[in-house]
Amino acid sequence: MSLYLTQLWAVAWKDLVVEFRSRERVGAMAAFTALVGILFNFAIDPTVVRPEQIASGLIWLTLIFAGMLGLGRTFEIEAQDGALQGVLMTPIPRDALFLGKVLSNYLIMMAVVLLAMGVFGVLFALDWGNPAVVLATLSLGALGFTAVGTLFSAVSSGTAMGGTLLPILLFPLLVPVVIYGTSATNRLLADRPLSEVDGQLRMLGAFALVSLFVGAGLFRYVVEE
Repeated sequence: MSLYLTQLWAVAWKDLVVEFRSRERVGAMAAFTALVGILFNFAIDPTVVRPEQIASGLIWLTLIFAGMLGLGRTFEIEAQDGALQGVLMTPIPRDALFLGKVLSNYLIMMAVVLLAMGVFGVLFALDWGNPAVVLATLSLGALGFTAVGTLFSAVSSGTAMGGTLLPILLFPLLVPVVIYGTSATNRLLADRPLSEVDGQLRMLGAFALVSLFVGAGLFRYVVEE
């Protein structure tokens, strides 16, 4: 088990080091998040619509579209010059490779989640109520989204359409994340009791776990095609 975790972390650490040096994905995702928040801040008339009533949907859509910018490039480096084949020839298990990719993407995604909370919280003057629960809700949704997105990023990287195909494959599967995540976040922003979002949090957690296990099982078949 320790060897497995070491291999998993080695994959994640390699991706994080590469991203830290280039900052391409984080920069694009952060710029997109900030830009969306600023644009909607000027587009919404607070005398007609209360920002907290629509903030939940805007936050989740921003995270999903920002995440697409990063997930679409998950296997871009390995795909260049056949480097992915070299990675696949190493003795690392395929599921450890997948989970390592998910971990690195998830850590990057969490940085965007924190940025989104800061941007929308300041611009929309949101009262988070219980920020820890809101963060937990966004984190669970981000985990499921990252797991599914990483798997389909591997699928799309082997096609001529590339990033164009990723949203087509991914969006239908994200319906549970959007529905339960938006509902839970909206109730939390309305300062509803935690008991009212318990079901949504369970569904987000179940979606994340299923996505991780199914993705780890299917990844070997995706990369070997």
